[in-house]
Amino acid sequence: MPGVVLVEQRGLGQDGLVRPLDLFGSAASDRFDPATSDLDFLVEFEDLEPAAFSAAYFGLLEGLNTLFGRAVDLVVGSSIDNPYFRASIERTRTPLYAA
Repeated sequence: MPGVVLVEQRGLGQDGLVRPLDLFGSAASDRFDPATSDLDFLVEFEDLEPAAFSAAYFGLLEGLNTLFGRAVDLVVGSSIDNPYFRASIERTRTPLYAA
């Protein structure tokens, strides 16, 4: 998968703060439309103080936006309370990076 190679080459997530980074949604399925689809990522971070968490989250979001040149949704897995949303993520979840 090209996304795996790009993420690894750019070192996104390899600062020791990101545990897993997964792709989900249309980009991880046959529904992806290069003209209109955004990219949906699921991430978990190490336990961080609020300021460090914010810097890590927005730094990764900006890095992914720049890397792929399109809109990115970055969802923190531990913040998902809705079981239906979690189930929909699990149907297409594709690992990109694991610490």
